[in-house]
Amino acid sequence: MTQRPSSDAFVAFEHVQKSYDGVSLVVKDLNLSIAKGEFLTMLGPSGSGKTTCLMMLAGFETATNGEIKLDGRPINQVPPHKRGIGMVFQNYALFPHMTVGENLAFPLEVRGMSKSDREAKIKRALDMVQMYGFINRRPAQLSGGQQQRIALARALVFDPSLVLMDEPLGALDKQLREHMQFEIKHLHESLGITVVYVTHDQGEALTMSDRIAVFNDGRIQQLAPPADLYERPENSFVAQFIGENNKLPGTIEELNGDKALVRLTTGELIDATAVNAKEKGLQTLVSIRPERVEFKPEMMPPGAHTIDAEVTEVIYMGDILRAVLKVAGTDDFVMKMRNTLGQTKLSPGQKIKVGWHPQDARALDP
Repeated sequence: MTQRPSSDAFVAFEHVQKSYDGVSLVVKDLNLSIAKGEFLTMLGPSGSGKTTCLMMLAGFETATNGEIKLDGRPINQVPPHKRGIGMVFQNYALFPHMTVGENLAFPLEVRGMSKSDREAKIKRALDMVQMYGFINRRPAQLSGGQQQRIALARALVFDPSLVLMDEPLGALDKQLREHMQFEIKHLHESLGITVVYVTHDQGEALTMSDRIAVFNDGRIQQLAPPADLYERPENSFVAQFIGENNKLPGTIEELNGDKALVRLTTGELIDATAVNAKEKGLQTLVSIRPERVEFKPEMMPPGAHTIDAEVTEVIYMGDILRAVLKVAGTDDFVMKMRNTLGQTKLSPGQKIKVGWHPQDARALDP
């Protein structure tokens, strides 16, 4: 899954490859266009190539082959400090011996800005992240969340048109991380800057991004807006990596356009949307989201497919109840139910029927 660079792209990777040893490629023939003002997230497991792509864009790594362009200009030979890119790292990378104000002044001094202009820009950047009152403190006197805000302000202080963020919220606790996700998203929207964000946290990517590029094994597996990625994964890797997914193995009995009839390994026939199902007789994995599975007859969608199930575990998670079921030979089939008043109680060993709409079942590569 690649995308041809478009002529009006603000950031463009054109046939970019990266190898550290001259043999194995960490990034394989990457073609990617990012529009001006877009928030694009590079998402993937460790070693998938996402951080290497970010570091090549920043100038800290050099592409082995191919070209990277910024606003139409090739930048492979441009040193990092001349690219005019803001950077935010997971470890904040603040100078410990400098105050907050001095940390923000540094990128402005490097650019030869006058003292009065520096002071105005520093105040504006710190006001953006509600940290002006901390201007005379040193990083050691700040909490992790405050340090991350300062790192963000420093990346924005010189008005860059592009900001790169490498796992910037990875060191924060869950509640603060979620709060900062919305803060960064709101800053992006109000400033209109282009953001390229790297994370392995799919919840973070879904919350913040205009589009997400899912990386695995040095290639983009799928590039799409969050809702498309979640609702319409194009292969088994994306389906498993984005959110939770049930998978039922089977064989394709019939193919008719985008519809597939699949015989599960236990013999049941089910209808599915043919996504990555190549031809009749081939093996497939049918993926179904846990929240699309229903067990109450009155809640079943019209045309629902039903199948026998046995409850093995019910887990209380506050807002939802998570039931683990035995279905069609698999014993890790998950159904998620909203925790509402009058929700029917399920208990281990109980035999039930579960159902889902055929369009929510997607026949993918095995």
